[in-house]
Amino acid sequence: MKSLYTFDQLVNIMRKLRAPGGCPWDAEQTHESLTRYLLEETYEVIEAIDEKSPQHLKEELGDLLLQPVFHAAIAEESGEFTIDDIISTLCDKLIRRHPHVFGDVEIKDSNQQIESWEKIKRLEKGDERPSALSGIPEHLPALLKAHKISEKASRVGFDWEHADQVFAKVMEELHEFEEAWAGGDPTRMEDELGDLLFAITNLGRFLNLNPEEALRKTITRFQKRFSYVESELLSQGMAMQNSTLEEMNELWEMAKSIERIKK
Repeated sequence: MKSLYTFDQLVNIMRKLRAPGGCPWDAEQTHESLTRYLLEETYEVIEAIDEKSPQHLKEELGDLLLQPVFHAAIAEESGEFTIDDIISTLCDKLIRRHPHVFGDVEIKDSNQQIESWEKIKRLEKGDERPSALSGIPEHLPALLKAHKISEKASRVGFDWEHADQVFAKVMEELHEFEEAWAGGDPTRMEDELGDLLFAITNLGRFLNLNPEEALRKTITRFQKRFSYVESELLSQGMAMQNSTLEEMNELWEMAKSIERIKK
């Protein structure tokens, strides 16, 4: 049977890795050098969720948990804050922003809770966030950032009333992109492509579809279908470079059919 460790033991293991005589690589890391790993581990957790594998998810969540523990160890060494400070700050925030659970405020549904959460955040930040669009991290993936921006705009009434209005906007932007393409101006094409993507993002939000998730899943499907085409051609002694588009499309459709059967 495997040993069961506590959170405190995890923290102490990290401290030992950073201490003299510990691991040279761990000791060299900084907040800045760890940034890439934080992003990588986050996406690996998402991949494990998509795979619906509890074992894989457990492992990847552990790797993700290591990141705040690592950052806390670095901060503790310079006297900035500790892991206990992080946990205390988080607990205070959760209690403060859920007055309907820890206080006497009544909340009817999740939408009202989101509004309450945002209102409390604005009060906490004071004049630091004067804009309704404030508080969105600069380094979010573009589609996710567009989704969050349109969400915040919607909460102050800057939104359409019906989905068909958003769809009409998508078609309008597509037409403008076609005009830019016909004109051959790369700068205008880029502008119009951005407008089209933003409009599609708005449509997804309006229909309760996350564009970042939708695109990520489409990419995964594309990769699987592409790999199927490659492997099938290889089994026939062929390569994609020497195959016709018709031959590859036929295998592509077969891959799609297999996906539907598995669903």
